Amino acid sequence: MTDTQSKDLKVREKQELTGTAEQTTPGLVFTPAVDIFETEKEITLLADMPGVKSEDLIVDLRDSVLTLSADIAPIDHSNEEEILVEYETGRFYRQFTLGEIINQDGINAKLNNGVLRLTLPKVEKPAPKKIAVKEN
Repeated sequence: MTDTQSKDLKVREKQELTGTAEQTTPGLVFTPAVDIFETEKEITLLADMPGVKSEDLIVDLRDSVLTLSADIAPIDHSNEEEILVEYETGRFYRQFTLGEIINQDGINAKLNNGVLRLTLPKVEKPAPKKIAVKEN
């Protein structure tokens, strides 16, 4: 990606929480891993959000900031004895700042097997045209 293109979609810098007042519910907050791909017409963002259901996922766009957030409900193991638990539940949260080249009205989101696919179409560049010159 060139320097100009990398400025069109920016990841918000990770910030350390300074206190418990910023989070209204207890629990872990995860940053989903993402892959970003670009063509001439669009940018595709893939976010890995295992365990997330579409009804628990919020994709919000406000003031050119795209926010992904989702809650993962704990799995009920009340009838089983825990031997090893590595899968943690909590909340996914990540933000991106969109550049002016993104057509914000055309953004499309699909969730399939815990992978969110966001298609961010680029604004179409005006086609070159000749302007007629008139005489007085």
